[in-house]
Amino acid sequence: MANTVKNRPLSPHLQIYKPIPTMMASITHRITGGALFFGTLLVAWWLIAAASGEDHFNLVNAVFGSIIGQLVLFGYTWALVHHLLGGLKHIMWDLGHGFEKHFSTRLAIAHFIASPVITVLLWIVGYAVR
Repeated sequence: MANTVKNRPLSPHLQIYKPIPTMMASITHRITGGALFFGTLLVAWWLIAAASGEDHFNLVNAVFGSIIGQLVLFGYTWALVHHLLGGLKHIMWDLGHGFEKHFSTRLAIAHFIASPVITVLLWIVGYAVR
């Protein structure tokens, strides 16, 4: 039978759901997975440039050394850390732990706090070693 009530969705939609930390962590995990695919192309570009000679390598380093390049690399680092933490959470779930509602919510919130903190720490260490 056709939907007889106007302005009522036929099935649940994002307009109905209230964003909760675990849902946002899941969505962000998927987005960072896609971002890592494209970021890995940048790593491949850098490796190919390193194998192609000094001129190409210097060009790629200049691009990555620019402000925009640094922001892209920072975002790539954050996506890598965020996705790694999500993967560790999934391993924990595969082992049968952490399914309790309140624990998984706290873990999702910690995930959003820890990933930028770890990213900034990695960049501080990277600049200190450099």
